[in-house]
Amino acid sequence: MGRSGRRRGPLLAGGLIMAIVLGAVGLYWFQPWKLWQDETVEEALPGVAPTAAGAEPTTSVLPTASSSPREEEGPRTVAQGSLISHEHTTTGTVKLIRLPDGSHTVRLENLDTSNGPDLRVWLTDAPVKEGSAGWHVFDDGKYVSLGRLKGNRGDQNYAVPAGTDLSGLTSVAIWCDRFDVSFGAAKLA
Repeated sequence: MGRSGRRRGPLLAGGLIMAIVLGAVGLYWFQPWKLWQDETVEEALPGVAPTAAGAEPTTSVLPTASSSPREEEGPRTVAQGSLISHEHTTTGTVKLIRLPDGSHTVRLENLDTSNGPDLRVWLTDAPVKEGSAGWHVFDDGKYVSLGRLKGNRGDQNYAVPAGTDLSGLTSVAIWCDRFDVSFGAAKLA
């Protein structure tokens, strides 16, 4: 074997190792298998008594010795909107709900979107724009991350952190933090 044959072996091995490492990093970064994996979450609305399948949920409105009139009210929707698609087809309803204790939660109902890496639920001040014009606007202004998306389908609740100033927060986005893009968003009205 000549001198060039001896050099080619280590170069080929190094190139193969580099290709494997780059392939592994690419798989980790993009996580393409998530496009075929659905995670369904079915959470009850906080403060609502669970019911039998098919029955309407009810809130507890019976006063007790220790309850105040505010606690008797039950959860109340203060704003809501329908999700529109951005980077991925996304449907469902978003509700901002005031709970009897005065706290707030964002509820996603009948959510259906693609799964993806590092998806978050954001409460934002950004306008909801149709099409690709709305894909990247949600990290331009004020936003509050409510946590990782629990599943790409179903009904889910996300607590709004105590002390959050809700004035000016007019939209909710399903945000892919890895690629800085909205999968879908809803204007709260």
